[in-house]
Amino acid sequence: MKKPVFLAAGILLFIGMMVASCYQKNTVKKSSSEQTVSYNFDIRPILSDKCFACHGPDAKKREAGLRLDMAESAYAKLKDGKGVAIFPGKPEQSELYKRIISIDPEYQMPTPESHLGLLSETEVGTVKKWIEQGARYEKHWAFTTPVLPKVPEVEKKEWPKNEIDYFVLQKMERAGLVPNDEADKSHLLKRVALDLTGLPPTLEMQRKFEADKSEKAYENIVSELISQKTYGEKMSVYWLDMARYADSYGYQDDEVRTQWPWRDWLINAFNKNMSYDQFLTWQIAGDMLPNASKEQVLATAFFRNHKYTEEGGVIPEEYRIEYNIDKTKTYSTGILGLTVECAQCHDHKYDPISQEDYYRLFAFFNNSKEVGYEGDVSQSKPAKNPMMSITDQEAKTLLSFINRPDTSRLIVSVMGERDTLRATHVLNRGVYDAPGKVVTASGLPSVMKFDTTKLPQNRLGLARWTTSKNNPLTARVFVNQVWQEFFGRGLVKSTGDFGMQGELPTNPALLDWLAVDFMNYNWDIKRLVKQVVTSATYRQSAKITQEKLKTDPDNIYLSRGPRYRLPAEFVRDMVLSTSGLLNPKIGGPSVKPYQPKGLWESATSGRGSLRSYQQDRGGALYRRGMYTFIKLTVPPPSMIIFDASNRDHCEIKRSKTNTPLQALVMLNDPTVLEASRVLAERLTIKSSVTEEKIKESFQRIVCRNPTEKELKLLVNYYNEEAAVFSKDKKHAHKVLNVGEFPHEAKVNENQAAALMRVINTLYNMEETITKS
Repeated sequence: MKKPVFLAAGILLFIGMMVASCYQKNTVKKSSSEQTVSYNFDIRPILSDKCFACHGPDAKKREAGLRLDMAESAYAKLKDGKGVAIFPGKPEQSELYKRIISIDPEYQMPTPESHLGLLSETEVGTVKKWIEQGARYEKHWAFTTPVLPKVPEVEKKEWPKNEIDYFVLQKMERAGLVPNDEADKSHLLKRVALDLTGLPPTLEMQRKFEADKSEKAYENIVSELISQKTYGEKMSVYWLDMARYADSYGYQDDEVRTQWPWRDWLINAFNKNMSYDQFLTWQIAGDMLPNASKEQVLATAFFRNHKYTEEGGVIPEEYRIEYNIDKTKTYSTGILGLTVECAQCHDHKYDPISQEDYYRLFAFFNNSKEVGYEGDVSQSKPAKNPMMSITDQEAKTLLSFINRPDTSRLIVSVMGERDTLRATHVLNRGVYDAPGKVVTASGLPSVMKFDTTKLPQNRLGLARWTTSKNNPLTARVFVNQVWQEFFGRGLVKSTGDFGMQGELPTNPALLDWLAVDFMNYNWDIKRLVKQVVTSATYRQSAKITQEKLKTDPDNIYLSRGPRYRLPAEFVRDMVLSTSGLLNPKIGGPSVKPYQPKGLWESATSGRGSLRSYQQDRGGALYRRGMYTFIKLTVPPPSMIIFDASNRDHCEIKRSKTNTPLQALVMLNDPTVLEASRVLAERLTIKSSVTEEKIKESFQRIVCRNPTEKELKLLVNYYNEEAAVFSKDKKHAHKVLNVGEFPHEAKVNENQAAALMRVINTLYNMEETITKS
């Protein structure tokens, strides 16, 4: 009865010996290569996947007292005294290597019961080669100061248009991929117009670009788009997500507040191309600059956009601490790209950030004049102390970028520093009433030294530390955010986490080149944006072959152009602008467009000015999506359906979903129906034939000429609908009775209703709300 067992064991042993032999042959072959194995980019991902569960940063789960993420532990004698995990230069004497090639279930690593799986042949070879080369550990890549890499050599030398393309093409060629051809003019214009202004190109712009046959046609249109004021609006939207901008305080009563002048400042800052180092300095510490102007103080409203409680019975110190925790997270996530908040209660499990480091960073915000509770809840005010008042005269002169609609007193919550230093404690387990050791303000030592002999230990010192060219994170994080805006995915996919558990950059050399070049050219944002959108990488067609889909489904190697659905605000903007309804006013207070009845009423305390939704009238109904009023407890429903941020915390990367609700919005939302009706009526009163009306609708909305097949289908659909409406005159009137915008006089209702149905269909096309 035992013979089959022995036979099976013998077969397994034979197979195991063969596998081990293959590993040995593979690694011998690989070791002859001259390429240096990197701990950060080649070894750590393997160890993180297969080894760190038992031999990593988590002390509670660590086995045998061995940490493989630290050189001193990996090189030291093992707990049982039998050798070392890693013997630099000698894999055969390294327990790590011997165990990963072992076939003995009692000896091999990872163990069978861990269910982590054995290392692949390539992974084993990589580990062996790394040990042979000295098993050198490296400081985390994101914590090393970037240096300007050499622009690489490529085979397809005629393809690159600027330096970006050389880095991209090198990766492509190594992966056996070739770039797509440049997108046709209509798709390229739509893409760049949406990316730079958030609005589709007008018919006039489409015709102008199509007629321009010069070599500089595309560069000219980029310059034109980037000079428009709508550029500042487009660039501001992602920063509003980061800054958790909203028009109410949140929590139970969720009363109104007036932070919108800061939004006006933000738009203006992008439009006048404020350098990024100054842009950050003003928002972090504008109030602490010598002889600070009102504009510099206003910029600090960036940190005051978080939620505030106005509920009775709260403990003021608890919420004061909570507000400063929010500021710390916004700064660390949005500007440094780190998950520093993990160290609020204990040392960070993965990144070299201790709890003491966290509270040293927290200390920069802990000396604010802001309090946790302001007393009488019956007297809610649109701003909290410290706050800044803006007069009519100041809005006309010093702060002329503010779109002030009336002469009422305007106040904004801003930053302000106490005269005496408040002690900052390490809070035991992060609890507000469990103070421990007193600490002083300092930047994160694992990122860069905070030199107290040169930098004041306040927010101004923090701003200078942040914008130092030696800071390894600030420029990298920002250029990655910009890349994400144009390609839908950053070079580092985990945009808010450049730490140990974040994604590795798909093209580290390009990331570093962009970061250093950005700083070398005075942190010039518009220059950076132009570099990206004029690159051959960006201009590629979004067409995809089965081969490319199989080789690179996520387009990591960028062998095709970006293609993804528009963000929520710009879906609305597209509908309004193509129909001619868009109110182009820049800035000013937020507005309340159409919304389903009863939403606010069903989610309110019953107190305050926002207890019920009071829809706006007139031109306010047709403002851009970024000006839609955001009540924190009940965000705008149509925008949330399209994955807009609910703005209750710092967010720098929105999710992208595709749900039936989105199609239902495009079919039934009053704004979409009204836009369809208005454009239909305007085209109906024109003397052109039906086919031309439909063709113009298509050009306005889809931003290209329809094919013969598409045009034929739409004309047939129009004729079918017109026949239906001709049988029932009241039906056409009912369909057109949507929205508050005035109707065109003397319009043929049957024709307008039929054309409205065609236009509504165009708005519901995937291509319409997709950047491709």
